[in-house]
Amino acid sequence: MRGFGRPVPDEQEAGPTAVPESFDAFFERDHGDLFGALYLVTRDRHEAEDLMQEAFLKLWERWDRVGSLEDPTGYLYRTAMNAFRMGHRRSAMAARRVLQLIVPRGRNPLDQVDDRDQIDRVLTRLTPRQRAALVLTELLGYSTEDAGQMLGVKAVTIRVLVSQARKAVREEST
Repeated sequence: MRGFGRPVPDEQEAGPTAVPESFDAFFERDHGDLFGALYLVTRDRHEAEDLMQEAFLKLWERWDRVGSLEDPTGYLYRTAMNAFRMGHRRSAMAARRVLQLIVPRGRNPLDQVDDRDQIDRVLTRLTPRQRAALVLTELLGYSTEDAGQMLGVKAVTIRVLVSQARKAVREEST
């Protein structure tokens, strides 16, 4: 990814005798390019900003070692892309868990494909708040009080959202 929006330094500058730059200078030089690359990957400004901040924080914590690497920018991009991949893996695993909770086991695999397709359609029809409440309580096992704190609402609101989501799932599956 080097050279995403700036010239690649000459080999003489990046040689073993080069003095490591400060983290602040590194951040100023690379944060715009990293954000641009992450935005292209995520298509979401907020997710790109979060990933960028997480990657820079990890490098800042290890700057005494990372700053002396031959290519700290490559390490930065690798760190950011690993965080992106890990986030998507967690999301995919969470989606699979939700599907396993809803789809009965021991049925014909073709019927399960149809059921999963139907569940995907149902989940996309839920409001974001209903999906979040359902995932937090049913999939991740949080109490309604904890889920309410996470979403900034009262526990009773979480119970209502989960109830509405369950009703929508039942209505769609009949």
